[in-house]
Amino acid sequence: MKKAQYHELNSNSLQLHIHPLISFILGAAMATACILLYISANPGSNPSAGSNPNPLELSANWTGSSKPDSVDQGVTGEIKEEVLQMEAKEAASTGQGPNTTSQFITTSPAPQAYDPYKELVEVLKKAANEDNTVILTQINEAFAKPGSLLDLFLESFHAGENIERLLNHLVMVTMDQNAYDRCKSLHPHCYFMRTEGVYYNNEKTFMSKDYLDMMWGRNKFQLTILELGFNFLFTDVDVLWFRDPFRHISLAAHLAISSDVFLGDPDSVSNFPNGGFLYAKSCNKTIEFYRFWQEGRERFAGRNEQEVFNAIKSEAVSQMKVWFQFLDTAYCGGFCQLSKDLNKICTLHANCCVGLGNKIHDLRGALDDWKNFTTKSYDERRWGNFHWRVPGICIH
Repeated sequence: MKKAQYHELNSNSLQLHIHPLISFILGAAMATACILLYISANPGSNPSAGSNPNPLELSANWTGSSKPDSVDQGVTGEIKEEVLQMEAKEAASTGQGPNTTSQFITTSPAPQAYDPYKELVEVLKKAANEDNTVILTQINEAFAKPGSLLDLFLESFHAGENIERLLNHLVMVTMDQNAYDRCKSLHPHCYFMRTEGVYYNNEKTFMSKDYLDMMWGRNKFQLTILELGFNFLFTDVDVLWFRDPFRHISLAAHLAISSDVFLGDPDSVSNFPNGGFLYAKSCNKTIEFYRFWQEGRERFAGRNEQEVFNAIKSEAVSQMKVWFQFLDTAYCGGFCQLSKDLNKICTLHANCCVGLGNKIHDLRGALDDWKNFTTKSYDERRWGNFHWRVPGICIH
């Protein structure tokens, strides 16, 4: 009896000692299995390294291009086999291969929004002066050909009195590829204003549909310039420049415009405006007026932008409080009302003249008259009887 009790006690004591030992061994085995599983799933990784692994090396190891260190192929091998089988089943169900690089896919930067005015702004910035003002003209192939209006226009800057520097601020807006190519061969600041489905490479008949589209398109482009924050002095390419016209433009005015007929008062809406030579200041009031001007195309269907300006100028002054300055034709004149004094003239516009050939003929004669005038002494110019050779085809 005592012996049996003794053996039973020894047996119970042994079990008490064995049970913790077994638990310890099993726990250690499970921890070892987890470590081996992690190493097999991340071959080549170094948990003790304090820095991120090379992404290129990680990608190579992840796709199996390098061999991991030798590990226990028991438990971990079975788990890897199960993972591969699961990926194969998923690939079969989706029709795609196993995703072996998804952890290392990086998203590309979001595409930048398209800016249709990026090129235009770059050209304007290069040409603008310190007040953000540019000089604009617009040409097509017909005007840009050698011997045409563009050559006379540029020649006048070189023949004028100290105004070659103004060419640094001139942007030529071209309407077709040939005009753009010619511009680039002559001048640093060129912008190609592309129009879809419309071709403006040749001369447009006055008041034809294409002519009206071209003139209203020009007007809308000027609005864009203002909205981009630039002031501008627009000049038709059939304008000869002899002196700096900015001296006679009030930069406080919202818009300064040349006159076909000037009646003596620069603030009077009774003057007859000409949109071929105008200064516009970029501000809310001017932008508001230009939008109002654009809307006038529907109100006065079939009219060009100059006729619509003439129709809405009183309304703009009385209701919108826009300040217009109408330029004196003694300084910024044209064929409609010819300035007789060559000591005052700054610009000469071939207005009241229809036909490209007619314009070229009379502007050529006027430029030659100016060159002859500038060869004389100061006293001869001041007191001499110099005038334009008239009549021409248009000039009188």
